[in-house]
Amino acid sequence: MNKPMQRIHYRLTATLCLALFACGQGNQPKDGNKHEQDSIAMREQFATSPVLDAKTAIGQMQVDKGLEVQLVAAEPMVVAPVTMSFDDRGRMWVVEMTGFMPDTTGTGEDKPDGKIVILEDTDRDGVMDKRTVFLDSLVLPRAICLIENGVLVATPPQLWFIENNGDKPGKKTLVDDQYAAGGNVEHQPNGLLRAMDNWIYNAKSDRRYRKEGNKWLKESTHFRGQWGITQDDHGRLYYNNNSENLLGDYFSPGLGGTNPQQNNAAGFDQKIVPDNRTYPAHPTPGVNRGYQKGTLDDSLRLVNFTAACGPMIYRGNLLPATYAGNAFVAEPSANLIKRNILSDSGYIVKGVQAYKGKEFLASTDERFRPVDLRTGPDGALYIADMYRGILQHKTYITEYLKNEIKMRNLTLPLNCGRIYRIIPAGSKPQPVTFELTPAFLGKMLGNENGILRDKAQQLIIDQHLTAMAPELRTMLKDATHPLTQIHALWTLEGLHSLTAEDISWIWQQADAGLKLQGLAALPSVLNSGSIKATVAALDSLSNNPYLAPAVAYILPAVGKLDKTAATHLEDKMIKAYAPDRYVSAALVNNAANREEALLKQVIAWNPDTTLVLRRQLQLVLKNMDSKANAKKMEALRKELPGGYKIFNTVCQTCHGKSGEGIASMAPPLNESNWVNGNKKAFISIVLFGLTGPVEVHGKMYKAPEINGDMPGIGGSDEFSDADIAQLLTFLRSAWKNKADKVTAADIQQVRKLHNGRQKPFTAGELAN
Repeated sequence: MNKPMQRIHYRLTATLCLALFACGQGNQPKDGNKHEQDSIAMREQFATSPVLDAKTAIGQMQVDKGLEVQLVAAEPMVVAPVTMSFDDRGRMWVVEMTGFMPDTTGTGEDKPDGKIVILEDTDRDGVMDKRTVFLDSLVLPRAICLIENGVLVATPPQLWFIENNGDKPGKKTLVDDQYAAGGNVEHQPNGLLRAMDNWIYNAKSDRRYRKEGNKWLKESTHFRGQWGITQDDHGRLYYNNNSENLLGDYFSPGLGGTNPQQNNAAGFDQKIVPDNRTYPAHPTPGVNRGYQKGTLDDSLRLVNFTAACGPMIYRGNLLPATYAGNAFVAEPSANLIKRNILSDSGYIVKGVQAYKGKEFLASTDERFRPVDLRTGPDGALYIADMYRGILQHKTYITEYLKNEIKMRNLTLPLNCGRIYRIIPAGSKPQPVTFELTPAFLGKMLGNENGILRDKAQQLIIDQHLTAMAPELRTMLKDATHPLTQIHALWTLEGLHSLTAEDISWIWQQADAGLKLQGLAALPSVLNSGSIKATVAALDSLSNNPYLAPAVAYILPAVGKLDKTAATHLEDKMIKAYAPDRYVSAALVNNAANREEALLKQVIAWNPDTTLVLRRQLQLVLKNMDSKANAKKMEALRKELPGGYKIFNTVCQTCHGKSGEGIASMAPPLNESNWVNGNKKAFISIVLFGLTGPVEVHGKMYKAPEINGDMPGIGGSDEFSDADIAQLLTFLRSAWKNKADKVTAADIQQVRKLHNGRQKPFTAGELAN
């Protein structure tokens, strides 16, 4: 079947499938006529998606009792906002991604029409009334970070630092020319979160950055998330991927990430809230796989997250105290914002949804697309709403969704965008402007609003206010304000004024949480003069199971100064904590380039094959073996450039660059029985997608361990059959895979075999 006819057939199938969905997947109830009539009425009710002005759109929102939604900015003041940040004057810096998906084929997506704008509330009434364009002519800009006298700007593939000369761009410095190389709009680094430990972290990335004088440092860290990143009051990071409510770290982000062979270290990229259920306020048929069983319920509402993004830990003091420390997550596909309640048990953080059957905020306006959430300086919860019809990128868009977009005229307009804030009903929060004085900034380090504490810490460091060190040291020793203690510690570290004596004082305190912070900050003060006393302290601290993971993560820094002491401490911790998954992960982090020797040492000490440390080392060695195929991969890249390009932009974003899979996202491709097995089955998966569970390497992968579904690319206008054939040939030859080639004729044959199919396959169907 040629492509035009195929699309028509798909659209008919999509409409039929949706009708069946409304009738319980084709199982006609006793009152079938009434059920079908209700379904048709429902479809007619949502046959159009009108463009609402911002104030009318607020009327379509249901928010928690006692709260209200206020408009902060709307078009033309702001257009297609994707992220935002506040400066010391309370102004809002907004990234406008106006070029995202102008139509269902992404026509003109590469046009330089993105902007960085500054929004200001000059009359202090809570509504932005002044717009200044700081940067324009950008292609799909995606992140900003305010630091010192300028701003970091991510515009793929580069990361730039641009000085701010009176709200006009000044000198440009290239920080990273490969910041967002490869991938696609949905799967490229973003975030640029200036974290408590004074490093800048990202989602969809394993790199962190820091400005030291006129130099920019770049280091490896743990791979995290997809879109959006946030931190709690202890500096731990949280993020998610599109089908996961909330993921995060149990430990300080600077610990670990130094062994390039280690993937998925225990204690990082953890499932914080495993419940992914959503409760839209209206039918949401316009989701990418709405035709698929289990995606929508009988009322056509999204069942589980499919576009989770923009997570935020609320650290303000304006909303009721019950919201403090809660995690809020945006779901633009279902036009809602979810609230999760988090709790600590030791260093382990877990969470549950705040409600069953409803959401913190849900709108009946299909064009409400919340993509970024922030705690404001005034304590309000801010929402960036792209306000548009098309949300899915062209790489993954299905024929079903294209039809939904066409039926309800969702392509236009493209010039909308809103920013809202949520406040207690009737309240009038005041904007906050920072005085750049030591007295004011010192006071703000003790503010109840964590965002203001962050900003005070950053401004002290940006202005190099080293004269504040004595005052900061006094704050560090004031146990009546534990959160201020943490900020004082990291502010001293950022000023390069933290000393070994400060850390030694921390070891003497009872607060284990403060000791964890001290361990994370320790590498910045370690030197030949302090190493002996430090080793003695670490030896003692390692006896505490709560502190042991952090102690083990410090071993690489210790080994640089005293290898013998580090080896002794490592051996002690192996024998004490080899069954502990978190300490084991830290020990593997310390074993870079000597994993095999350490494995032999562990086996000689204890031959137990179930020992956690042993298993983790074996996984790393397997990963190293896979990476040894680098020369082969380079040859394949040259031989099959089209296949490599699709792998790099589509496949590796979920399955990993080494083909070993990514936790919470997708199983491995390397040595996969599906990649190397039946050619027709593999082609069918890539064309139409696969619904889990699926067995790979003898292990069963299913949601929520991974994304429940792999989208097919057979309906994309972006790839020809020859392109797809080259991709499959590339995958069947990559790493340790060894299978015969795939041709365009093979692709066409499978298309013909499954003529008219739209839904993804199950593993059971393909095994038959």
